[in-house]
Amino acid sequence: MSSPHPETVSINYHGRQFRPIADGSGEHSRVATYYQDGDLLWGEFTGGHARRGTLTGRCQPDGSIDFAYCMVLDDGRIVVGECHSTPEILPDGRIVLHETWRRHGVHAASGVSQIEEIAGSPPNAHT
Repeated sequence: MSSPHPETVSINYHGRQFRPIADGSGEHSRVATYYQDGDLLWGEFTGGHARRGTLTGRCQPDGSIDFAYCMVLDDGRIVVGECHSTPEILPDGRIVLHETWRRHGVHAASGVSQIEEIAGSPPNAHT
């Protein structure tokens, strides 16, 4: 698949899997898989309190990500929002994404969180 926007990005997220950093919230079991084609990024996730979720957005040349997300929670609520993620490359080569997010609508909220790449996630070269 060829992207009509062939921007060079510093990180290839394609095939990488992430989970929330354990904080006692019960969300550590959520797993997100990211896909990338040029600057286009999308993904899907399940686990934690999310029955299913998807995200779609863009990866910037510095590796930061801006995306919209939608998920159905285990209690049936539908949540939509947006997120800005800034990467940090760990000494072992894994990525931690520092997220600033905002939910819209009836379930409006905002906050910050961190997700970490799962060790053994398919390897990708940093370009």
